[in-house]
Amino acid sequence: MTTTWLDEVFNTPKPVIAMLHLAALPGDPGYDGAAGIAAVVARARAELDALQSGGVDGVMISNEFSLPYLTKTEPITAITMARIIGELLPELQVPYGVNVLWDGRASIDLAVATGAKFVREIFTGVYASDFGLWNTNVGEVARHRARVGGADVKLFFNIVPESATYLAERDLASITRTTVFATLPDAICVSGATAGSPTDVDALRTVKSAAGAVPVFVNTGVRAENVGAQLDIADGAIVGTYFKKDGVFENRADRSRVEELMSEAKKFREQLV
Repeated sequence: MTTTWLDEVFNTPKPVIAMLHLAALPGDPGYDGAAGIAAVVARARAELDALQSGGVDGVMISNEFSLPYLTKTEPITAITMARIIGELLPELQVPYGVNVLWDGRASIDLAVATGAKFVREIFTGVYASDFGLWNTNVGEVARHRARVGGADVKLFFNIVPESATYLAERDLASITRTTVFATLPDAICVSGATAGSPTDVDALRTVKSAAGAVPVFVNTGVRAENVGAQLDIADGAIVGTYFKKDGVFENRADRSRVEELMSEAKKFREQLV
């Protein structure tokens, strides 16, 4: 069997990457200035422990509670995330990535600064979104990655962005094929409408069929009861909301829910051997 970069990074087939959602950061409307950054770090540390002890294959650290999001973030966001990740580094036991929502350049900068293996972002396309008209420039971002020494940072392209609609009248298979050919993604993510919402199975199959050798991840809506079916199509999964207490987006990660989903994922992977 041919070894892929996924095998090298995660050392398991069909990896499950957990989202580590940071609380609101300085500059965000929801930031708790009285509690300060120490409270953000303490929550992140507790959730990291729940995710890792629950058996996830990787972690993606994001500023998920920086609502409403910017498509070009303020410097304080990535700077604060770097400080938080620096404090967590001694406890990180699994491969980790970062995501500065929704800013590809800032995500790459943060990955280079913290040693993250991968980033996930919107790198291609033009969208009408809840955050306004959303444009990208993948060529500029690719060159920026090279300039800052991030050539080894793997890029997860979210090809079906949350809270947005692609402006061009093109079908998903065509978008996938040209994205793979012209913009060189390391992996492609397929999402539902928002965090935690189901990913359309037909859309996932369409992208997987059109992506060739590029790995495809299901990006939202993965649950214990569907993880096997999703991984039967996709090359991996990114999970956030299901790992939270009671499956509620705003809650903290719950080890028992992590163990429940990872048990089902491992059962499915055992059939692949």
